Amino acid sequence: VQLQASGGGLVLAGGSLRLSCTASGRTFSNYAVGWFRQTPGNEREFVARISWSGDSTYYADYVKGRFTISRDNAKNTVYLQMSSLKPGDTAVYYCAAARTTVFGRYQYNDWGQGTQVTVSS
Repeated sequence: VQLQASGGGLVLAGGSLRLSCTASGRTFSNYAVGWFRQTPGNEREFVARISWSGDSTYYADYVKGRFTISRDNAKNTVYLQMSSLKPGDTAVYYCAAARTTVFGRYQYNDWGQGTQVTVSS
């Protein structure tokens, strides 16, 4: 599946942004989708995940209560609503799709290009 991330931009601390991850090429509803982020010189880190049906979500502790992941399979899109943004949330955000798990770990084999989120203080 091909993924396209969008919605990044520049926002003041405390503000909000909504990222979108739109898929094409395969049956999107067969895939769990995760959001990750990366800053220069650091490894990519997990942000949030949503199951193929949307009935299960999981968040990294550092975004829990501030970010919400959701999906609309009819639109082949997963959203990441980000609120109460902090300068530490500044990163390139990526979405990725997983169709399988290995020992309970999602296998993210399909990645979109990143979208830059910059939070200024």
